Amino acid sequence: MSRTVDPKLLEILVCPLTKSALRYDPDRQELVSERARLAYPIRDGIPIMLVDEARPLDEGEVEGEVGAPPDLAGGRNPGVDTGGRP
Repeated sequence: MSRTVDPKLLEILVCPLTKSALRYDPDRQELVSERARLAYPIRDGIPIMLVDEARPLDEGEVEGEVGAPPDLAGGRNPGVDTGGRP
């Protein structure tokens, strides 16, 4: 059974790791953060917005990714110049 996500919900939900917008994948019932390269599952119509529950994306699943993904352990993006700040 294919469900949909309320467009208003998609407008307010963001990736908990990167705070970037999410893309809904109706075939896999996931909310995809291309910037974090993670897919958050939707179970029984409820998005599970926990990094520990997210599925890492394969290289071919990322659409239009620019730059390096954030370092999930440190919460930093190694491809971003922070001006010497950690």
